[in-house]
Amino acid sequence: MNELTSRQEEIVNSSIEIISDKGIQNLTIKNLSKAIGISEPAIYRHFDSKMCILLAILSKFENYIMAYKGIITDKKLSPVEKLEEIFSYQFSYFMNNPTFAAVVFAEEIFRDDKRLSEKIQAIMKRNFEMILKIVKEGQVKKNIRTDIDSDQAVLIIMGGLRLIVTKWRLSDHSFSIESEGQKLWRTIRKLISY
Repeated sequence: MNELTSRQEEIVNSSIEIISDKGIQNLTIKNLSKAIGISEPAIYRHFDSKMCILLAILSKFENYIMAYKGIITDKKLSPVEKLEEIFSYQFSYFMNNPTFAAVVFAEEIFRDDKRLSEKIQAIMKRNFEMILKIVKEGQVKKNIRTDIDSDQAVLIIMGGLRLIVTKWRLSDHSFSIESEGQKLWRTIRKLISY
């Protein structure tokens, strides 16, 4: 997707807030126009449909993933340190963008449309493959245990991260996601490292 204009960015961000606060069923062009303070036809000048807005939300998350992938790749870190950076970066991002966590970790809201579910699957696959590459690198370098299946290690890492974010979201952000994320990372590191 091309870079969003400032108005498109505003529409996407307002859509994320509506989904986070009131659920996907309340993301309507009417509610969106009220939230932003512009007419419904004005929204359609920036996006052809609600579907295009939802795809833009997913593209925004995909861009975020690619940005942190670039940050991690450019750093001279051991594989275990790269995984720790991913954890820290994600928890910090969600701490600063709590509404975004509500949307991107609720893939079920996108399952009813093939284009949306395919986009979510592609994002999840790309994220899985990035972490898998780091895990395999760590196994080759003997930083990460070779007696555990690399795919299963990635599921543990991604599943743990997702569970903490979901728990934080459902508790109405009642605890520090960064502190809980650090505790989880220390446990995962003990499980996967030599």
